[in-house]
Amino acid sequence: MEMATQSAPILVTRPQAEGQAFAKALTARFGARLRPVLSPLLAPRNLTPSLPDRDYAAVIFTSAQAVQAARPLASRLPSLAWCVGAKTAKAATAAGFRSRSADGDAEALVAAIAADPPDGSILYLRGVDTASNLLTRLDDIGLQADEAIVYLQEPQPLAADALALLREPLDILVPLFSPRTARLFRAALPDDTRARLHIAAMSGNVAEALGDLPHAALTIAGHSDAPAMLDAVETLLVRLPPP
Repeated sequence: MEMATQSAPILVTRPQAEGQAFAKALTARFGARLRPVLSPLLAPRNLTPSLPDRDYAAVIFTSAQAVQAARPLASRLPSLAWCVGAKTAKAATAAGFRSRSADGDAEALVAAIAADPPDGSILYLRGVDTASNLLTRLDDIGLQADEAIVYLQEPQPLAADALALLREPLDILVPLFSPRTARLFRAALPDDTRARLHIAAMSGNVAEALGDLPHAALTIAGHSDAPAMLDAVETLLVRLPPP
């Protein structure tokens, strides 16, 4: 009689909506091989900024959360939206924008805009914390751009079931999507952590933000997107020691 395969726990620390979507993607790809445990370390709160008194030819979004936060401002915004990736572009299209996706990271976004610049100024709608300085990069290629902060992400404690897992001598997969989340995760770990952490970092900057955090394994995604993070999770999963 064949024994059932034990599911490996994976701690999903993304904000609630993104975490649920990533957990769904994990289940679709790995089935019962993984057991997602959701514990958001950040919770979004939308803001109502004053926009610069200027006519804009395009807006920039680097997250779907920024698109949602910008919905109340839609009547004051241009229809063209440059987006960092397909997920953000899909959200922008649903919000009524004419979206264009760079299908990459901030560097790809700047390159895409430079290859087909809008006829006028650009407004970058973003969160409080961002890993890249798009305004400087756009200025370097001769484009006028302003920014407005439309949301922030408030830190959250680890959930009780996540803390319980971390206190057990288990192998736990931990995908981390941003340097800030990596720092929050490190700070939130209980002093009596016994789990062996197998970490998938979205970028080198995310891995660097972990500092000297002890871990059993660490892999860095090949691209800064969710599909690449699924690949990174698989790399860790196949290397897990048998239960």
